[in-house]
Amino acid sequence: MTCAKPPGSRGHEYQDALQYAAWGVDYLKYDWCNTGTQNARAAYSTMRDALKSAGRPIVFSLCEWGSNKPWLWATDVGNLWRTTGDISDCWDCKKGQLSLVQIADLQVGLETYAGPGHWNDPDMLEVGNGGMTTTEYRSHFGLWCILAAPLMAGNDLKNMSPEIKEILTNKEVIAIDRDPLGMQGRRLRKNGDTEVWAKQLKEGGRAVVLFNRGASDADISVSWEDLGYPGHLSAAVRDLWAKKDLGKSTGSFTAKVPSHAVAMLRVTP
Repeated sequence: MTCAKPPGSRGHEYQDALQYAAWGVDYLKYDWCNTGTQNARAAYSTMRDALKSAGRPIVFSLCEWGSNKPWLWATDVGNLWRTTGDISDCWDCKKGQLSLVQIADLQVGLETYAGPGHWNDPDMLEVGNGGMTTTEYRSHFGLWCILAAPLMAGNDLKNMSPEIKEILTNKEVIAIDRDPLGMQGRRLRKNGDTEVWAKQLKEGGRAVVLFNRGASDADISVSWEDLGYPGHLSAAVRDLWAKKDLGKSTGSFTAKVPSHAVAMLRVTP
């Protein structure tokens, strides 16, 4: 059975794959509900083979919530795989729910397994669903982009505020997610409630997120040596949310980051 209890695909993978292709399906999210003692790699490989034989390119999303550590075995099975349980639209979540901050924590150490054609998936975007502030949604989107995560909007696209639309359509931030080098960003430093994340870009620059999880404004710094550059380097800094050049800095850059916010930068030598 599927998660909602109707009949599932087990034993009918090739039949279903042919039907998906006939329908013109581009993307299959294949869930792991009601699987009993099945072997995850074998089960997902069967559907992979069925999709390959169906005659239509279909993106294959493995949704078994990271329970079988798919990043260790799914590179040649699926195009993306969920790394955690389901995200919830909340900053301070109830017990049993996963917030964007908790999910971001769970991505630390998985960056080596992601790359073109095989991506870690920290779940769909909650941006605009009403459970968080605009500032928190901006943090959500910025973190997912530094993670090179699949960007799947989960809100009502017909009824967006201008602020939410600006987040979801910021081309400079989306370009970080879609950088052709395909590297997932990583957390360079965590000091209490402040964090520095960075991602190498194909043209040699770095995308940087300065993240303040705390309840008060905080000054957060990133050094060029943190980014793999010489300490004496002069580099151009651009604020991707403000879409504004901030001039050149030598050795490091510091920003005052509001509570629950991110500063998102492009650093170019």
